[in-house]
Amino acid sequence: ARRRSGRPFAAPARLSRMMGALLPASLLSFRPSPIRPRHLLHAAIRRGPAKIVEEEDLGTDFYAARCDEEVQENDVDECEVPSADEFTVAILGDLHVDPRKLDDYAEGRSHIVPVLEDAASRGVGAALVSLGDLGESKPCWEGSPELYAGTTACHDHAAEYLSSFGVPYEVVGGNHDLEGIDEFATDAENLEAFCRIHGKPAPQFVREIADKTVLVGLTSTIFRGAKYTSHEVTVDDEQLSWFEDFVASKPAEEGWKLFVFTHAPPMGSGLRVLQENHVVNGCCWLNHSGGKNGDPRTTTKFIELVRRHRCIKAWFSGHFHLGQDYQDSITFPTIPREEGPYPNRGSCVFAQTSVMRAGTSRDTRQQSRLLRGNKDGFEICTVNHAAGGTVRLDATITYTDSNHEVGVYAHDHAELDHDSFMKVYSPSEGDECYVGYDGDGDGVSIDPTDGCQVDEETVAWWHMSDGRVLGVYDGRLIEYEPSTLAPLGLVVGYDELQGKKVVVVGSGVPDECVASTASVSQAVGMEGADCAEFEGEEQAVLLVDEETGGITVVQPNEDGSYWRKIVRNKMHRMREQRRVKAAAKWFKDKYGDDKDPEVLSSWGPYTSTVGQVYRKNDLALPAISTRALDSSIPK
Repeated sequence: ARRRSGRPFAAPARLSRMMGALLPASLLSFRPSPIRPRHLLHAAIRRGPAKIVEEEDLGTDFYAARCDEEVQENDVDECEVPSADEFTVAILGDLHVDPRKLDDYAEGRSHIVPVLEDAASRGVGAALVSLGDLGESKPCWEGSPELYAGTTACHDHAAEYLSSFGVPYEVVGGNHDLEGIDEFATDAENLEAFCRIHGKPAPQFVREIADKTVLVGLTSTIFRGAKYTSHEVTVDDEQLSWFEDFVASKPAEEGWKLFVFTHAPPMGSGLRVLQENHVVNGCCWLNHSGGKNGDPRTTTKFIELVRRHRCIKAWFSGHFHLGQDYQDSITFPTIPREEGPYPNRGSCVFAQTSVMRAGTSRDTRQQSRLLRGNKDGFEICTVNHAAGGTVRLDATITYTDSNHEVGVYAHDHAELDHDSFMKVYSPSEGDECYVGYDGDGDGVSIDPTDGCQVDEETVAWWHMSDGRVLGVYDGRLIEYEPSTLAPLGLVVGYDELQGKKVVVVGSGVPDECVASTASVSQAVGMEGADCAEFEGEEQAVLLVDEETGGITVVQPNEDGSYWRKIVRNKMHRMREQRRVKAAAKWFKDKYGDDKDPEVLSSWGPYTSTVGQVYRKNDLALPAISTRALDSSIPK
């Protein structure tokens, strides 16, 4: 990573020329503002037996203030040099830099640079980490349809900005960082430019920030090749294999501590997600739909490594554009027994990181993260850019031994109860919303909604006989991943579920697996192999409309899952929209402006006609609907 300290950020020459007509000269440089954070009480991790003390801190002079305190307490002329195990890391969430809107980036930088300078001036290991999505996913130049994100100009701009904080920087790629689809023909070409411009020898990064303390980052490397939504953050098999080997080589018993950085969090982190957005679109988690090859084992692999390797102490992510004021913006490895079952997150604290620019926030927050620590533990702080860069302590984590730690929240948490967009619920084993099978029943039939019609207040979840987990929340039918109970995706939408009952019934043992009618292999040693994977009676999920007598059968996908991969690759959708615009333009040129054409699109090949003609050519809408079709058996 580049280190260019001691000078303000200046936009690259090419970018400056392009921006000249758009911006006044004063906005072409990022310079620190004179604003300094206010005083606040701050719990600092001190060297020694994990002693926590209260001390006053500006955020910008944490180490300088500690030095002054040591001098006064010990009546000496100089304080001790910080030990080799101390470190400070500033963490930036999704930047989405728009060259037309640079004010917030200049202001945000002015809040963070003094914090890093304070650490570096005392000899403390200091670094900056960007969590990706570096550029705005919109055309930013007048008259050009090219998206800014993922282009050479975007990465040049971001590299100059990240290099201007005065300490080495690292960056991981997000789902928008390979979006230069007009400039680069393939993901590989775009990734090469990303790595080259940011001085990365590989998509992943490793930086030993302090003694046996390592920063590790993994990059999303698939955009054009995404099987479903391009907003999925996909870590390729090569990086995942490398990561598995790396964490195995750093055992906690030998004192190693790893802090991991990815654009999206892993499934099982327990962080707040947006059902309206990331759950419905199937892009909450790393490798959400199974990565490049659609293998669900790559989705849960990350949390399995966290559980197996106690050296992983914290994991930072962005992606959701949500603030850091909610309790589930940080999740601990363990929770009090009275709050629920053990979540099995190894020794890892997961932390959501917000955004710097106001126009990219989903909840008005403008915040970055600050990580400070030593051999005894670490603390996670919020840098509040909307309040002049004030630094707030969010959580203190103290190591009790190499495999365990104690975490403490340090502030009251906010909620936006009035905003349904922020509603969130995650099942947990044994909670009051779980629906079990009646011991006196047939063992396969249940009424999850208790005979009632579904509305926005209905909350229920249950296990299917094949191990799949379904639930009703916020007026939608959702599938959850069985081992973590994290949301996988939408099964049935709000408009289709309202006013209906959800019923699960047995649908019978397949005929081919009934002894009297089975057609089984006659090969010696293979008798009955046709039914080897059959694990009990099948079930049917029904949506029942008692007023009309209508019943909808929610058919599972061919792989047995239920959640609908309804969002197609963004690159293909963008190109389709351009073709639609070309068709409309041809019509106008041919027949004049008196009549507006109705432009339809057709797709294929599919195994059915669902979604082959779609009237609204809108990027925000899927080409395939979850709406039920008539599936009556012909008489």
